[in-house]
Amino acid sequence: MIEAERPLNVAADRTPRRLSGAQMLVEYLVRQRVPYAVGIPGHGSWALTDALLDRADEVRTLQVMHEQSAVHLADGYYRVSGRPLLAFTSIGPGATNTVIGMATAYVDSTAVLLMTGSVHTYMRGHGVLQELERRHAADFPRVLEPVVKEWFQPSRVDELPFVLHRAWNQMLSGRPGPVHLDLPMDVQADSAEVVLPMPAEREASRGPRPAADDVERAARLLRGARRPVIVAGGGVITADASHELTQLAEHLGAPVVTTWMGKGAIDETHELAAQTIGDTASTCGNELAASADVVLAVGCRFTDWSASSYRRGVTFAIPPAGLIQVDIDPREIGKNYPVEVGLLGDAKEALRDLVRALDPGDSAATDRDGAYAREIQERKRAWEGQLELKSGSRASPMTMARAVREIQRGTSDEAIVVTGAGLPQGLVKQRWVTRRPRTHITSGGFSTMGFTVPAAIGAQLAAPGRPVLALSGDGDFLQSMQELATAAMLDVPVCFVVLDNSGWISIKGGQQAAFGRTAATDFVRSDGSLYSPDYRQIGEAFGLSSQHVTSPEEVCPAVQRALGSGRPSLVAIDVARDLDVAGPDKTGWWDVPVPEYHPEQRQRYLEGRAEEQHQ
Repeated sequence: MIEAERPLNVAADRTPRRLSGAQMLVEYLVRQRVPYAVGIPGHGSWALTDALLDRADEVRTLQVMHEQSAVHLADGYYRVSGRPLLAFTSIGPGATNTVIGMATAYVDSTAVLLMTGSVHTYMRGHGVLQELERRHAADFPRVLEPVVKEWFQPSRVDELPFVLHRAWNQMLSGRPGPVHLDLPMDVQADSAEVVLPMPAEREASRGPRPAADDVERAARLLRGARRPVIVAGGGVITADASHELTQLAEHLGAPVVTTWMGKGAIDETHELAAQTIGDTASTCGNELAASADVVLAVGCRFTDWSASSYRRGVTFAIPPAGLIQVDIDPREIGKNYPVEVGLLGDAKEALRDLVRALDPGDSAATDRDGAYAREIQERKRAWEGQLELKSGSRASPMTMARAVREIQRGTSDEAIVVTGAGLPQGLVKQRWVTRRPRTHITSGGFSTMGFTVPAAIGAQLAAPGRPVLALSGDGDFLQSMQELATAAMLDVPVCFVVLDNSGWISIKGGQQAAFGRTAATDFVRSDGSLYSPDYRQIGEAFGLSSQHVTSPEEVCPAVQRALGSGRPSLVAIDVARDLDVAGPDKTGWWDVPVPEYHPEQRQRYLEGRAEEQHQ
């Protein structure tokens, strides 16, 4: 097993040193305490992989089987640890394979540094092997431009010290996100005498605080609230602000609802944890948020999935509810709902300031008659009863909800669960009881299939002593199962769980709801019979400890055996594909346009769309 934490010998002097471009990059990674560089070597990155050899004790090179997975692995590592990794590729196909991973990180605001090889500066535009040059020479960075915070393409080796600290600052400052360094092969190989920047001298140590008068305005609004609700988004977790969030909720007596990315911002066993919001969320979360008189949103983008496509009264009613919106990105404040108070700043700093501004003696919670507190608990109990219908089902094949419950029974509170797109993502959102931040890892806003397997490997590298489970549907798993080879080579003890229902059943359910019929969603042979490969044998072929279970009673023991093995493992579980029980409970609204030739569904769609508040 690889250890993520180890002592690093970071040079602290400013003595000029003669280094190649690739050596400069590696030395900067050492100074930033980056433990891994992840990728697939190619001629465009040979100088980098050669330079990494000389610092292998400080930055270890990890191989993956697909470049998309290199970025997902680095992404998963960051989400658990808060520390970026380097993903690297050659030029051409290897570079373009990273687009999905970078887009996932960009939409979910996670930090990844991607280095791609680039054509030699003196060969630009000649159409050398794998160059994109018909519009602009060495044009690959423009492919990534919509999905990175910034890209850099230095032309001289002596530019690199400046470029490196600017790229790192851009990646981590404000709203985190991926950055791209397109490094020409000659710049990697050429040398110059340089002084590399020391990170502490080039980076902010704390996030910005919101304006004091805005904090006081927000505090006044919260003091007068009778039905306050706090919405926790991914920004709370990024800012490590869960303690401050819980402290403020307790002061106000306000329930906390979470977005997909915010799950884990509050311990979900806390009495004020009112679960998730949005289309496939909880009834209690949606009902409480929709009936709030003041909504305090922290690090939340109000995406359509989390806001039920802005249909009034389903998840939110803003207005008439007053909105206090905390975000580090000014473009998000007021973007989807009008605000009464916008607090521009770091979530941790903003929540601290709000707690200070709300005098303990003037808590709105002490002024209420207790009816709101009782209502919160009643709505939570009603939701728990609804969950039991699928999660407690004894049906065979088992419901995926029952499988998720049994899987969690086989783990501890500190376990990290990773999901990508598909039914497991929604089932885990609704039913997995998340106790700690950075233990629910999912491809949220981009909802990427193929994310689960490599991201779980990254999560395990970031937390080598904790259980990590990768919960994927068969469709998600098949998109990146080649990374079982990576898990086997690294000997990371991830438990890969494949919930097998022979199809894209999440898509099938959506088609049925919107159109009343389905197409191209079942995995079938030419004779029409259902098709599933033998996932247990697949796991064994890659060298994993593998099991196949079919009954609910087998799931928990199988997961415990897998996690107890100390090895990479796979558990294949047969689950129901009946649309009535297959997926999560649909509790909100999602705007999916329906053609006119489906008149009944079209009419229902138009009625819902007419209530969307953003129009």
